Amino acid sequence: MNARIAAILVLGAVSIGAAAQAAPVAGAFNQGGNILIADQFNNRVIEVDPKGQIVWQWGLGPKDVSANSIVGVNDAERVGQNTLMAGTGAPPKSEPLCKKGCPDNRVMLVGPSGNIIWQYGQFGVTGSGPNELNAPVQATYTPTNTVYITDQGNQRVIEVDRSKNIVWQYGTTGTAGAGYDELNSPNSAELLDNGDVLIADEGNNRVIEVDKATLNIVATFTIGGTSSAPAFASRLPNGQTLITDGGNNRIVTVNAKDQIVFEYYTDTQSGSNPNPQPSRAVRTINGKIVISDQFNNRVIVIDKDKNIKAQYGTLNVPGYGATSTQQGLNGPYDAKVIGDFTGLTQP
Repeated sequence: MNARIAAILVLGAVSIGAAAQAAPVAGAFNQGGNILIADQFNNRVIEVDPKGQIVWQWGLGPKDVSANSIVGVNDAERVGQNTLMAGTGAPPKSEPLCKKGCPDNRVMLVGPSGNIIWQYGQFGVTGSGPNELNAPVQATYTPTNTVYITDQGNQRVIEVDRSKNIVWQYGTTGTAGAGYDELNSPNSAELLDNGDVLIADEGNNRVIEVDKATLNIVATFTIGGTSSAPAFASRLPNGQTLITDGGNNRIVTVNAKDQIVFEYYTDTQSGSNPNPQPSRAVRTINGKIVISDQFNNRVIVIDKDKNIKAQYGTLNVPGYGATSTQQGLNGPYDAKVIGDFTGLTQP
């Protein structure tokens, strides 16, 4: 048993509990090779098998903007048999049912049967006080029973323990900037093996590596000064950094000198949205890259030669279905392979 799974079993012992909202459906739940998708504008997290069949769902779909769904979900990660998810909510007029906005502002750990095991933030409450968030766009679970939350609207990344105490923070709450201990609309955070924290500082068009103890920036990546709204970054086993360069509709790997090693654009296929703004790219252990091609309404898997090996959802066509991704996705923001991505540096 690895440290990550052992840690979540400990957390399960302090479950706060909640009514289940969605149970597993037919299929092999939590099977290695399945893909977990944050289906943003369908207000749900789904697990699908390699053929795109839905085997698990949490959230009641696009017509539900209550606490029974995860409104505007931006992130999902499987932790043992539980699912960590982050709901940002929907801004005013972004959805027919959210003319005045539908804040969610929760990071939740949900059990297989749909019960909420742990939660930080409160549905419908926007703030920066204890147990309050403002557009949490991403969350990462650690082997020490803490959760890193990228609290975008509060311009910070926080580390929260299981008792809901903030034990570490980078970014000055409520202050957007590019100076010491400042961020501008951060979009992701990853704890590295060396103890540093890698942050996609979207509004500052950079990815930074922060020394956790001193809060000093020890490395900055801008893709040679060309980065635009980087939505996600992760450190690869070879030391290179994989960046989802959303504003440029591309996925890029850079070396330690910030030079491009690999580059893939998601807007070149016939019928593509001219500005799909991919939001997440995750390298798998076998070398493929899973891309959340947000406004192309699909998740794709590419190989090292840039060939599309699998697609979930229909290119540039939003949709919703209860049984298969062939029925459509709507702005998928995140996708990870079960048993592969851990939130830490890849093995």
